[in-house]
Amino acid sequence: SGLLTRLQTSAPTIRTLSSSNSFSPNIPSSLWKLGRLNHVAIAVPDLAKARSLYKDVLGAQVSETVALPEHGVYTVFVELGNTKLELLHPLGEKSPIASFLQRNKTGGMHHICIEVDDIKAAMTELKEKQIRILSEEPKIGAHGKPVIFLHPKDCHGVLVELEQA
Repeated sequence: SGLLTRLQTSAPTIRTLSSSNSFSPNIPSSLWKLGRLNHVAIAVPDLAKARSLYKDVLGAQVSETVALPEHGVYTVFVELGNTKLELLHPLGEKSPIASFLQRNKTGGMHHICIEVDDIKAAMTELKEKQIRILSEEPKIGAHGKPVIFLHPKDCHGVLVELEQA
């Protein structure tokens, strides 16, 4: 009966905590906010083969291959309904994808891309919070919109791309 009494007396406390609307009242609201997951990028050693897998085997809607010289990559987008996959293949010797594929011969997940409503405000606040951004200014990404990349060591091992929505 002692255990039951302890459970009954702690129940209101649990209810009070679970009904709280915010995680921490001390966190100020941001001038920007995260949006939806735009895509998950996968580095592939054979772009034609990867494109064929998603199009011919899995039946997905797949874009044409697009070269992005300023990023050193070829891209193909696979439509998934609620998001996309971005297949990445090196364009040139200095491509960041070439060095990724040297370490990961069969390819693998390279980064995730999340939309933001104000990329400049995000950059300012993230710098203040000691999150490293891999460029001084946004670059134009595969969707023709400004993008930045956040250092994976500051994002629990994940390379995060933020894209202006």
